Amino acid sequence: MKTLGPWLASPWRRSAVAALAGALPVFAFPAPSLWWFAYVALVPWIVLIRSAPTGKRAAYDGWCGGFGYMVAVHHWLLPSLNVFIFVLAALLGALWVPWGWLVRRFLGGVPGPGRVLAGLLVVPSAWLMVELVRSWQGLGGPWGVLGSSQWQVEPALRLASVGGVWLLSFLVVAVNVAVAVLLSVRESRVPAVAGIVATAAATSAAWVWSPRPDVDGRVRVAVVQPGVIDGPDRRFDREEQLTRELAGRGLDLIVWGESSVGYDLGHRPDLARRIAALSRETKADILVNVDARRSDRPGIYKSSVLVGPGGLTGDRYDKMRLVPFGEYIPARSLLGWVTSVGKAAGEDRRRGSEQVVMNVGHGLRVGPMVCFESAFPDMSRHLAQDGAELLVAQSATSSFQQSWAPEQHASLAALRAAESGRPMVHATLTGVSAVYGPSGQRIGSWVGTDRSSSTVFEIPLAHGITPYVRYGDWLVHGAILILAVWCATEGVRSIRLRRPGPQPHVPPARTVRESPVRPGR
Repeated sequence: MKTLGPWLASPWRRSAVAALAGALPVFAFPAPSLWWFAYVALVPWIVLIRSAPTGKRAAYDGWCGGFGYMVAVHHWLLPSLNVFIFVLAALLGALWVPWGWLVRRFLGGVPGPGRVLAGLLVVPSAWLMVELVRSWQGLGGPWGVLGSSQWQVEPALRLASVGGVWLLSFLVVAVNVAVAVLLSVRESRVPAVAGIVATAAATSAAWVWSPRPDVDGRVRVAVVQPGVIDGPDRRFDREEQLTRELAGRGLDLIVWGESSVGYDLGHRPDLARRIAALSRETKADILVNVDARRSDRPGIYKSSVLVGPGGLTGDRYDKMRLVPFGEYIPARSLLGWVTSVGKAAGEDRRRGSEQVVMNVGHGLRVGPMVCFESAFPDMSRHLAQDGAELLVAQSATSSFQQSWAPEQHASLAALRAAESGRPMVHATLTGVSAVYGPSGQRIGSWVGTDRSSSTVFEIPLAHGITPYVRYGDWLVHGAILILAVWCATEGVRSIRLRRPGPQPHVPPARTVRESPVRPGR
């Protein structure tokens, strides 16, 4: 960094380097073999920020890096949002401004051991607050959370069962901080190594002591993936053909992808009868997904609907968390112009009001989610608390077939399974379909984006409660406490510095009385 100092003196060059450094962690997501890269990907960004000449410049470096991170993690939305993706990235990138300032505050200059050890707690906690705020579904949801890059690492999945994806993000950032100090501050290598050792010890402890789900049964579930087919009628015909091929396979449930039925089944009882006939033929209930205007209430809903041999069972889940701009436009009166520059929603979908656990005909309790709801840890956790034995996410990624979005979306189900201790089925209309066991391990092979098939999976079931389901987002609360304690400490220190010191003690003046002069002397 010292050799680059003169070159980075230009604010524009420094901003460009910060944006590129912020984009680096995204390379850990698409390729399973690059999971390790997440543990060093933040190092260039951290080293750049700690070299900032002022706190204001460090905050600006945080903003630029956050902009690069958000553009990279959502680059597959470029065909849909066009230039508006850069506006969103600039707004969300501002969340990293405090993080950048804190990096320089704890790691700038030649930090002592105490400051480094404090930074190993405060900097990851601040990163967690950034992820928590942007995980609000109105800001796009928890897509690209740093810890989700560890979806195929068995020790990391075990950690997810203890503290969720938040624990993984915290530890990944802590390791990056330690590596950055190890490489750039020779005087502080001891606490940096201590941080790395502590992370390894936490991982080992979770591996040894965290409870393992006890497998106590198996179910056979089929995923019907028709592929990219234009028109709801042709798509339904293809799904019907693929489902009919499953007769005699001893199935417990058949899952169709998101928007697999383009008409409300109340308006089209003929389609409901055809699905019920398929259920009788295959001897399994069928979970379809309807994307249509409701017959019993105003508006368009995306709904998971269960159909049995006798027709509609009455089990229905309406999607609660909609995709911003894809399914609704936030503040449409203000941002409605987005529809003229991209493929934004022409009409807002309506939201459901509560999660639902469905009873499938063979005694299986299923918790459905729709599309990117599988990115929200709290939704799968609540379904597990409500007694779901199998989690199901119905999805469709036809607009992003040539990007890494389908693979990343499918990988999220591994984390939700590990967190909840429940197996999870990720069934897509198009994209990548995948199934994971209760420990997050992959069951069978992925069904790729170019496939049109009906695939059967034998899935182990498990019961019991993981620490994450029992205690929830305890690490998030811990991170808030860490930041609160640090703020309180800084406040007390600031008050002490401003308070005037005690006045020096001045002894009172003493009056010397002179002896009277006698006459004659």
